Amino acid sequence: MSVAHTEVTSQVSGPCGDDDCGIRDVLDRIGDKWTVLVLVELAKGVRRFRELERAIPGISQRMLTLTTRRLCRDGLVERTAYPTIPPQVEYRLTPMGRSLADAVQRLADWSREHKDAMAGARERWDADEASGSPDSTRSSSPS
Repeated sequence: MSVAHTEVTSQVSGPCGDDDCGIRDVLDRIGDKWTVLVLVELAKGVRRFRELERAIPGISQRMLTLTTRRLCRDGLVERTAYPTIPPQVEYRLTPMGRSLADAVQRLADWSREHKDAMAGARERWDADEASGSPDSTRSSSPS
């Protein structure tokens, strides 16, 4: 007998099966407005705080501080403070941060490759919605 739509199955499996693979933590980290931009900039090399601030349009000093602190806490970025006047602080990706930056780059490459197809799919969806086309006839892939 099949499960009816009103029944709830007792086992829920996430993207990693029943194991906690940490995907939620990663998505929480990279899903904010600034983290990916900081990772991309640090993938280019070591940066001082002000260099990061200038390279990322719209980021406030407070948000950059919070973002870099979170990345340091997660072991993705290393912060080095030099005892100079004025204080000099440099940020660099750790090996784990480099690995994540590489994965983010692959995601960016994928998005560039599929950008037009996604835009076309949205246009078709919106046109179907506007015309009142029933969901059962709608295709989720390009024709």
